[in-house]
Amino acid sequence: MASMRTMIPLQVRTHVRRMSNDIRFSRENVSFKPGQPSYTRFAMPPTRTVSSLSTHVWPPRRSSSLPGPLGYRRVARMSNCCGTGGASQDKINPSSSSDVHDSVKDYYGKQLQGSDDLKTSACTTDAMAMPRYIRQAIGEVHDEVAGRYYGCGLVVPEMLEGTSVLDLGSGAGRDCFIVSKLVGETGQVIGVDMTEEQLEVARKYIEYHREKFGFSKANVAFRQGYLEKLDEAGLEDGTFDVIISNCVINLVPDKEAVLKESYRVLRDGGELYFSDVYASEQVSDELRRDAVLWGECLSGALYWEELVSLAKKVGFSAPRLVRAAPISMKSDDLHAKLGSLRFVSATYRLVKVPESAVAASKEECATYDGSAANSPAELDFDHCISFPAEKAVAVSAGVSAILHSSRFSKYMKFSARPCCQKVQESDDLNPFTLADSSPSQPGGGCCPAPADSAYTTSGGPAKKSCC
Repeated sequence: MASMRTMIPLQVRTHVRRMSNDIRFSRENVSFKPGQPSYTRFAMPPTRTVSSLSTHVWPPRRSSSLPGPLGYRRVARMSNCCGTGGASQDKINPSSSSDVHDSVKDYYGKQLQGSDDLKTSACTTDAMAMPRYIRQAIGEVHDEVAGRYYGCGLVVPEMLEGTSVLDLGSGAGRDCFIVSKLVGETGQVIGVDMTEEQLEVARKYIEYHREKFGFSKANVAFRQGYLEKLDEAGLEDGTFDVIISNCVINLVPDKEAVLKESYRVLRDGGELYFSDVYASEQVSDELRRDAVLWGECLSGALYWEELVSLAKKVGFSAPRLVRAAPISMKSDDLHAKLGSLRFVSATYRLVKVPESAVAASKEECATYDGSAANSPAELDFDHCISFPAEKAVAVSAGVSAILHSSRFSKYMKFSARPCCQKVQESDDLNPFTLADSSPSQPGGGCCPAPADSAYTTSGGPAKKSCC
């Protein structure tokens, strides 16, 4: 029989030797079939397991994040993808909050060491080109914090100066630190996360970012807790103007509880502005039991229509779809396991509109005064509605109620709607419609803009509706 040394190609032996000097090969863990090598697992000391190293693709996928001339992607401390290893942690009980919590904490606290370790684009998608001021803020975030970012969109809404913001599932704190710069010294940001390893990174750099932003005192803090039980983290009723969340609610087994708690801690007129992963249909029970797919933000994803019904049940305004982008899979195994099921990352805004504002709402014209920091020319409300500075836009009673009751009100002037001016509105909340639409075409049920309002701040054709 061939020796162990000749069974393994030279470049594998060389790369493994460079990764660590204490890797030990085990004969029973290295399988061999004539004419078709299969490298199933290298035996390593405890807590340093390399699993499923390219069982069907050779050579291993390169990663520019790895040092050394070979640059193969390191998969140390990763669990077996899609259950190939048969470990007991590959399956969870999706009905058990403790089971899901423990699995997610292990995945994000111990297994993932950075965004390169993810198996899909679900937690790395940026759904839009970022405004310059946000790119600048991201550029000031410490590298270690940025390297542990697992979001699926952009959760930095407009008009944050001086506001109180809560980040649900703040992780290592990237979004918190971005927002802390934008709210300024008079604002406040609190991040809540259940994973201590992530919170340790976030807390380590509070002072770093205070100095970076030139603040006399830190305006950001982090608390450990569960999103379904914000009261246990010490968060009181009616405390926040804005809640943000980035690809986290899908990880929670009880989504309704998260929305209820968000509604409770928001002030009247406050909004939940969040990006998350949504499924094109109900996720099967079998997939919901897959621990890795849950950690990858797929198994726990809502069917998008469920969000609409849950928002209404809790008391929020109808969801406003801001943007959406498709999610790609990084392996053929995932494609085969998921079948026809598709996923998108989508950003919605839900507003806590008081009953008095609803009762007084009506169709009218709203004019943005152009005075909000970082948005002097135009204010984007959702994927279909925008407010160019000093231009009257006819809005529905629902949008009017949001504008009157929220932080937007101080930047808006209201007037009666001329009978000839049609209300600007979207009739489609389906994120897949928007994600699948051509970038040059309106998406999600926007009706075409008439010729006399075909404008954009960049001089291109209008994408907004006013029909």
